[in-house]
Formats: sequence, C-alpha cells, structure tokens
Amino acid sequence: MEKTFDIALLQPLAGYPHAQTALGLAALLLGAWIANWLTRQVLLRMVGRLAQASPSHWDDALMSRRVLARLANVVPALIILAGIGAVPGLPDLLVTVVRNVALAYVVLTIAMAIGNLLNALNDVYEKNSKRARERPIKGYLQLLKLIVYIIAAVLIIASLINRSPLVLLTGLGAMTAVMMLVFKDTILSLVASVQLASNDMLRVDDWIEMPSQGADGDVIDISLHTVKVQNWDKTISTIPTHRLISESFRNWRGMTESGGRRIKRALLIDQNSVRFLDQAERDHLRRIALIDDYLDDQRAELEEYNAKLEAAGKDPVNNRRATNLGTFRAYVTAYLRAHPGVNQDMTLMVRQLAPGPTGLPMEIYCFSADIGWVAYENLAGDIFDHLLAVLPEFGLKLYQAPGGADVAAALARLGEGKVVDAGMGDGANPTADNAPPPSGSPATA
Repeated sequence: MEKTFDIALLQPLAGYPHAQTALGLAALLLGAWIANWLTRQVLLRMVGRLAQASPSHWDDALMSRRVLARLANVVPALIILAGIGAVPGLPDLLVTVVRNVALAYVVLTIAMAIGNLLNALNDVYEKNSKRARERPIKGYLQLLKLIVYIIAAVLIIASLINRSPLVLLTGLGAMTAVMMLVFKDTILSLVASVQLASNDMLRVDDWIEMPSQGADGDVIDISLHTVKVQNWDKTISTIPTHRLISESFRNWRGMTESGGRRIKRALLIDQNSVRFLDQAERDHLRRIALIDDYLDDQRAELEEYNAKLEAAGKDPVNNRRATNLGTFRAYVTAYLRAHPGVNQDMTLMVRQLAPGPTGLPMEIYCFSADIGWVAYENLAGDIFDHLLAVLPEFGLKLYQAPGGADVAAALARLGEGKVVDAGMGDGANPTADNAPPPSGSPATA
C-alpha cells in the first residue's frame, strides 16, 4: 500500500509524481541531517561539558571511549527507517531494501556502542579497583563483546535478507561443528583465562620467563586471546593465552614480593693455596675487625680440644688447626652480615661445593635488600670486588685457566733456558768457576 505525504506543500505537485518523490526524499534527508546536527553539535557538547564538570570517572570513560558518539549515529538512521515509507512514489522493493539497510546499520551501531561501553567499563575498573592487576576482567569483557557481535551479525544478516532471526538460529545447529572449529582458539583462551584468574597465576606487571615463546620481561596486557610481554630489550612478545596453561613458564612475582633477590655466585679457589695457619699469621689476621672475635673463639676451642687429645696420649697429627680457607669463609660470612645492602632476614651462608678440575668453589648464597636490577648488580659487583681484593690477605689464590698471554710467557721463559744451556755446552768458558779443567792439566793428574 502506497503512502504519501498529506501535506499542503505537495498538493501543487500532484501532477508531477517524480517531483513529489524527489521533494519527499529531500525532506527526509534534510530531517535526518538536522537531527544528526542537533544530536552532535548540541546534545553531545552539552553532555561533554557536564562530564568534564562531574567528579565521576564513569562519564569521562564514556566520553573518551566515544560511547555516546556511536549512539548518536543511530538518530538519523532511525529517522530514515521511520520516514522512508512516507515518501511518495517509491517502489515497495526499494522501501524494503532501505528499511532493511537502515535497520542493519542501527544494529551495527548499537553493537559497536556496547563494545565501547565494555571498554569504558574495563578502563574504570583498572583505574579504580585495587585488584585490577590481580584479577583483570579484560578477557571476560572481550568474550561479552564477541557474543554481542555474533548476535549483531545474526540480526544484520536476518534484516538484509528480510528473514526472521530464528530461521538463521535454527540453521546454526547444523553448523555447530564448523563453529567449534572456527572458535577453537577462543574457547581454549576462555578456559585458560578462567584458570589463570582463579589460580592467580598471572598478573599485569609480573616478570615472567617463557623460553619456548621467546618471552622474558614484564606482562603489560592480559586479554582473552593473548598476553603481551615487554622483554628487557624493549621488544614485545605476544603469547597465546592457552599456551600459558599448556606449557610451563616462570613467574618471578614471589621474588618481587619477598623483598630480596638472590645472589648465588662462587669463587674458584686454587686448592694448592689451602694450608694451615701458624700463630704469626693468625696474629696478623687479628687486625681485621670482622674476624678478631672469631679467631679468639676458635683459638680457645682448638686449644681445649687439642689439650684433651694430648691428655689422652693421642698422636699430635690428630690435632685440629686453623686453615686459611676456613678463616676466609668466616670472614666472608661476617662481611655479608655487616653489609647494609644484604637482606639479613633471608638465607645467608657461605659454603664449599665439591672440588673439581677448575678449583674449589666457595659459593656465596644471600639475598639483596633491593630487588631492583641495577641495585642488585651493583651490590653483587661490590661484594665480589672486595672479596677478590682481600683474598691474598689469607694466602689464597684463585684458579684461572691459562690464557694465550700466559702460554706465550711460559714458552718465552722456556726458550731462554734452552738458549743458556746450549751456550754452555757448545762454547763453555774454561776459566769459569764451575767449568771443568782442560784435559791434561795438573788438576786432572
């Protein structure tokens, strides 16, 4: 049934149907443009000013994510949807097509506005919630957006083909297998996101290592499908969320929360330099303030022990004696206990590992008081700089494999020795003190 404008403006054009149609379309488009202008230039600006004056974070998030700007696009589409049937002279097929396209555009615009609304919700949650880093909701919101877009796609297709959405939904049952294949990664990522959140396995700003994905750095974003890691070289590694469940990774959050970062390094002591200390050396080492009490206590303990052995008539070889390595180990322990950069509330020890062809490892095991990377490396460097410099005070040497310069110097010394021996054998001076007398001399008679 054809609809016409019963307006006095169109009466003079009763004999010109095409002119009526053109004028009706012009009036419809003009009305849609005026409504769009009023919505954007008047209504949106007023709302924007109110949002700036309001202390709430919600309105700021809605404006920054352009939620209302998306919804403003619906107004001209609704006017065209409602008014296209009133334009005289248009074929029914064209009216139906325009209505369907306008309806599809309305559905698409509303779906995009809902997506922006979910983004605004995530922004507000991350800014105002104390648990945003521990319990991110971005993955769940992305799943909701996916559901909204799927529903919108069904409605858009149904409106474009002028069929009921139920017809399409009944056909989706037969496409379940195809849908499962298409959304396989999404389903896996959803399950992984739930497990990561429920078990508190990953948070934003966690330092993680995942060699299989080339990731070693801080987590900067957790979404439904991917987790972004900013590596220490400032590159970005993107890890599929389900890989964090199916594969292993290391999370350094425990170290961060503990307040200490482990130092575990060893000095390789030359075993040939380990020996007993005599009384003079022990007295000489007493000038070191950190171990003077240790030397006094050890001396009393050893004298008491050895006196019991002598009273029992035991061989003196069984006597206990102080070694330079044991004294050095006591010094390192005292040095670490007195260092302000070492965390005194965590494990601290100096231990010997099994000796090997590269020497006797003397391992320092402690934790720094500052977990910052630069501060940690500076502390470890300061500790070992000092230990390397003080090592000769105890008569100890480090093991170091000979390098090219060492081999060249040894060969040079060996070569010089061979030249001297060859000179004495070929042209020895007969008047030298240690030269043998010539044959037939009185000394040989």
